[in-house]
Amino acid sequence: MSTPQPLLEIRNLEKRFELDRGFLETLKFKRGKLVQEKREVHAVNNISLEVASGEALCVVGESGCGKSTVARLIAGLLTPSAGEIHYAGERIDDRSRRALMPLRKKMQMIFQNPYASLNPRMTIQQALEEPVRYHNPALSKGEVRDKVADVMRAVGVDPSWAGRYPHEFSGGQRQRIAIARALTVDPEFIIADEPISALDVSIQAQVLNLMLEAKDERGLTYLFITHDLSVVQHFGTKVAVLYLGSVCELSDTATLFENPKHPYTRALLSAVPQLKDDHPNHIRLRGEIPTPINLPQGCPFESRCAHANSRCQNEQPRPQLQPDGALVACHGVEEGRLDG
Repeated sequence: MSTPQPLLEIRNLEKRFELDRGFLETLKFKRGKLVQEKREVHAVNNISLEVASGEALCVVGESGCGKSTVARLIAGLLTPSAGEIHYAGERIDDRSRRALMPLRKKMQMIFQNPYASLNPRMTIQQALEEPVRYHNPALSKGEVRDKVADVMRAVGVDPSWAGRYPHEFSGGQRQRIAIARALTVDPEFIIADEPISALDVSIQAQVLNLMLEAKDERGLTYLFITHDLSVVQHFGTKVAVLYLGSVCELSDTATLFENPKHPYTRALLSAVPQLKDDHPNHIRLRGEIPTPINLPQGCPFESRCAHANSRCQNEQPRPQLQPDGALVACHGVEEGRLDG
């Protein structure tokens, strides 16, 4: 039996940002000649991922690892430097902005900051009606209004508030409205870029449960960007762990939490507070964090890894399939040098 085609497929994705420096700063002598040197930030490095329909893939890692850049590349807000992005079997990264517009109905994005993602000059009614009218021009004004009211009720926002402006709502209410805006066009895939990190802890669980309910009721597929591993365990079906723009481990959620393999994944999980632990066994990472301007020749985690050897310094690891289905990019795991 053939495996079903993934809804989203990323192949060898890369993104580099050129540093904005003065002309004189870029001049260097090479082999006796004065040349202009180009310096770049390597934000995303050769990432390959698949998201099946109905899944919730969580992308985790510390700040600056490339999570949000991946999200913006998929959404078409940034152009890849290399690689391909396929949606429902069709390549989309090479499409023009105009050609991407029909895809916006299928793919929506929820941004991290609910204070900045809503237009302060538009009422909630106007903000929610705009995408509905654009993608459903045949609907009458009454039908658009009814659809917006139904979605507002579904996310726990009173439709009678529709005439208010964003500044009249709390952060949690604004994020509910942002979720409602994404749902008004009946999408099948949602990119959520740290949608709860700007909210109070008391509100985070409500928003997460709301997104899970929408997933079950509407058959949604999620790419969920976060740095909170407790959220991952509650929300995700699969997890991709990023470090310095590269995937170091990719696994289903249960396997990752029961048996993390990459040293960086183990360090991340050891930092999650556990009430049952009287003596937490935190893994303290030492060494220098590499710069994304000059990437290491070998493993990007080598300078902070207690298991690194000369091969780790000189050869970049490739993801290797493990017996439990996890993909791990680590020479130590490949050679059996890591215990457990």
